Amino acid sequence: MSARPAPPQIFAPARRLAARRRARRLQQRPDAARYLLDDMVEDVIERLGFLRHTPQRALVIGDWTGALAAQLRTQGCEVSEADPADGFDEERPYPESGFDLIVSLCTLDTVNDLPGALIHMRAGLAKGGLAIASFLGANSLEHLRGAMLAADADRPAPRMHPAVDVRAGGQLLQRALWAEPVVDSRSLDVRFSSLASLIADLRAQALGNVLAKRGAPLGKAALARARTSFGERTVERFEILTLSGWRR
Repeated sequence: MSARPAPPQIFAPARRLAARRRARRLQQRPDAARYLLDDMVEDVIERLGFLRHTPQRALVIGDWTGALAAQLRTQGCEVSEADPADGFDEERPYPESGFDLIVSLCTLDTVNDLPGALIHMRAGLAKGGLAIASFLGANSLEHLRGAMLAADADRPAPRMHPAVDVRAGGQLLQRALWAEPVVDSRSLDVRFSSLASLIADLRAQALGNVLAKRGAPLGKAALARARTSFGERTVERFEILTLSGWRR
């Protein structure tokens, strides 16, 4: 059997690590933006209740708020927490397995080997275990994308991450052999007073540009075009894509 070809290096692991560590520092501020994780945690709790899944042993990846782990512990669950900022590598086999529940929040949209990461996630489950992964989908940040195109004018540069849509999410779960796979999306709309306020929120939530090949920094004229395009009091949409499935 031939070796699986290496995935393309779309994202820079070092930049991804730096972004998550910077976000952790920014989260120490009392007014730090964390609405995406808050929304994802609430959704996971609701899903577990709907499915009547009460795990005895769980792994939570990416939730620096600690809210999901705390909720699971109140139900008597033994919880391990992991984060790429601490060196947890989602593109390699997990150091532990046998979990009844694995949840990954807001991390898998910047791995180079997403199919591999989903395979490792399934392999970390015990039989009958549930996996849930939530991250930003392809229909996110429409106004920011438009602002970046306006900034670069007739010479667009790589500034925005490629992202997964619902259809691609379903195909990925089939490849990863998740049982009873479910893919859905929901939108979270947030109003911003300026482009700068959006960028600040993205950095605080580890959502800045971590492309391996990124465009040159914007000059003054390009930045002015971006600000004008984005406007003031703009409602930006975040699409949250959620993948879930079982190990049977």
